[in-house]
Amino acid sequence: MKNVDVASLRKEYVLRSLGEGDVQKSPFEQFAQWFNEAIETGLPEPNAMTLATSTFEGKPSARMVLLKHYDTNGFAFFTNYESRKAKNILQNPYAAVVFYWAKLERQVRIEGKIHKVSNEESDRYFKTRPEGSKLGAWASPQSSVIPNRKYLEKLMADFEEEFKKSEIKRPENWGGYVLVPSLFEFWQGRKNRLHDRIQYTLINQEWKIDRLAP
Repeated sequence: MKNVDVASLRKEYVLRSLGEGDVQKSPFEQFAQWFNEAIETGLPEPNAMTLATSTFEGKPSARMVLLKHYDTNGFAFFTNYESRKAKNILQNPYAAVVFYWAKLERQVRIEGKIHKVSNEESDRYFKTRPEGSKLGAWASPQSSVIPNRKYLEKLMADFEEEFKKSEIKRPENWGGYVLVPSLFEFWQGRKNRLHDRIQYTLINQEWKIDRLAP
């Protein structure tokens, strides 16, 4: 295996700045501005976000998920309710997500409490999924140990046959969650590691804006 000098891997951030006067009063509006710019830049999967959860003991785990909806009520994603992340959320509903848009030298951190979305909302989103993804929701016992790939492919084939002549409905153990934010941080890379960090904290239903040291 080739040795790589990991400590020497370095990138200088030079593209933009972010001042307190540059941001919107609402963190949701600021997120929308940055998210739209990420889309316009042509970044692959700009809605990909790291979701960090933990057990009631505080043991963390993180994984990439896809943002599927956002508004002032929160940030929604969908998953299997028997997955590891879902079990974490059941034990400790407080979580965090991170968006990283390298081409724009930007990160967004969001912290808050997670709630299940309504069955109706989960049904609406499920109907928009490609047929293969719908079947995959039925076939995958997410986060469970399985013997091999063939086992998973057999489950997929079985459900393809089962739903060959009928509508693929949403499994009861699959649906959405929404993270309701209490904190946002907008991070803009700057030269010499003196990055701009603007934080929004929800206090008495008002958003307080502060600059953080990098």
